[in-house]
Amino acid sequence: MVKVLLNGASGKMGGVLSGLAAAKGVQIVAGVDAKKSTREYPVYPSLWDVKEDFDVLLDFSRADSLYPILDFIKAKDKGAVLCTTGYTKEQVERINEASKVTPIFRSGNMSLGINILTRILKDYTKILYENYDIEIVEKHHNEKIDAPSGTALMLSDAIQQTLDAETNLVFGREGMKKREKTDIGMHSIRGGSIVGDHEVIFAGTGEVIELTHKAISRDVFAAGALEATKYMTGKGPGLYNMDSMLFG
Repeated sequence: MVKVLLNGASGKMGGVLSGLAAAKGVQIVAGVDAKKSTREYPVYPSLWDVKEDFDVLLDFSRADSLYPILDFIKAKDKGAVLCTTGYTKEQVERINEASKVTPIFRSGNMSLGINILTRILKDYTKILYENYDIEIVEKHHNEKIDAPSGTALMLSDAIQQTLDAETNLVFGREGMKKREKTDIGMHSIRGGSIVGDHEVIFAGTGEVIELTHKAISRDVFAAGALEATKYMTGKGPGLYNMDSMLFG
């Protein structure tokens, strides 16, 4: 059974992960969170307080926790699964650099469905782009901090990397300006308890194609994250993601 150190153990996802871990063949041996919580494993205020041995660190916390995590896994010679979103360009560069010496798994979304949607976009965007305008709409609960979501950016990256043409992300719209062909619209909605909805719209002349993914429960993210911890066990240095886990 894979032994996991959970960073962000007291959060909502920490609770979901704790409930699903055993059924997925994963043992959470300890957690880390500045906020105290009651779990079936010890929860420490700092990574450096952890006494238990572990195989992989699983992070569901905040982007500002990144640098201590990277220092910790390099010092402990352990791998990490990073499920947090909202990283800056500089933070992504630090992740890439750290992956040269330790195994790191990073994904903007841990659900199987979203990653299959990403693969569909890579396969069909080039065919559709000439005759269709592309817009992305993402919806999340009112406590989500980063906008647009990491998943929406992951979807836009898949679209842009597929195309030979130069495209520009347009974050929302206001004022008097016609849409450019090279625009990819990005729209964020925050409200209530929406777990996570993502829609990619291909709007053509006389028809619209919509690709939609709706997360009904946080369980879908937890299940994917726990599978990633098993996948990362025994891996050598490198940068891994859902593509490498699902499609080889």
